[in-house]
Amino acid sequence: MPQHANRLSREGLFLLLGLGFGWGFNWPIMKYILAGVPPLSFRGFCLFLGGLGILAIARYTNQPIKIPKGYLVKTLIICLLNIVAWNVLATYGLALLPAGRAALLGYTMPIWTVLLSIWILQDRFHWRVAIALCLGMTGILVLMGESFINWFSAPLSSSLFNGALLMLSAAWCWAISTILMKRWNIPLNSVALTGWLLLLASIPILISAYFIDGIPQHLPSTLRLWGVVYNVFIGFMFCYWAWVKLVTLVPVSVSSLSSLITPMIGVISSIFLLGERPGIMEWSAAVLILGAVAVVNLTGSKQRYE
Repeated sequence: MPQHANRLSREGLFLLLGLGFGWGFNWPIMKYILAGVPPLSFRGFCLFLGGLGILAIARYTNQPIKIPKGYLVKTLIICLLNIVAWNVLATYGLALLPAGRAALLGYTMPIWTVLLSIWILQDRFHWRVAIALCLGMTGILVLMGESFINWFSAPLSSSLFNGALLMLSAAWCWAISTILMKRWNIPLNSVALTGWLLLLASIPILISAYFIDGIPQHLPSTLRLWGVVYNVFIGFMFCYWAWVKLVTLVPVSVSSLSSLITPMIGVISSIFLLGERPGIMEWSAAVLILGAVAVVNLTGSKQRYE
């Protein structure tokens, strides 16, 4: 397996910022879209167009797009966990929860990723990772506030409890797929790999949408269509490529903890796009989460990861 730096490079920081803002703004946008578009149809359509678009870019730029021999099953497993399970579980979880809070539960992913990386990948749990993990998750708990208590005191049949369970399950699937992606190191460029993951995932989701959502009877509103366009080009084509690229550049503890910037942007953008008011908890959490991203990327020794 190629060696990777133990912090984000300039390229990695650019990808992180694009990923954070692209996916962060997408949480309130998705919440708005789901109020008028069936969930599976929405995600399947975006995955299909996003996957085709990325593969077209790879082909246009003369990058190989054929899945290497012996890696098809591994690609399908990553696709099932990272794209299919995450998108289905997170979409239904988002429908039951406020957008910002759903993003926060989904981004408990770094906790599970760091723990799994120590167990499966034998990553070193050095002091920067420990401090960043504490800062980031404290920030998320601050943002949860009273909702944290309400979620776990809610009846098992309530939408709050079910939404939280769906988002936590989605976070687990994302964490496991990230570990597998790093462990298997599929020898395919990040553009083509992302395209295949999105396109393959669209097939079971679109088939399920046909039986569950039915055939759409009318077009969504113009504003929701623009939200779909945003999802295809930013949320899927750019952000999924940026995530796959980040996972190949640095250890999973660094990429996962750095991604904590996304739920912070998700909460703040929900404040402005969905009319919520910022408070001391939001800004305190922002400082903690940005601190986590900074700590895990501090210039340290020239340690390399095999």
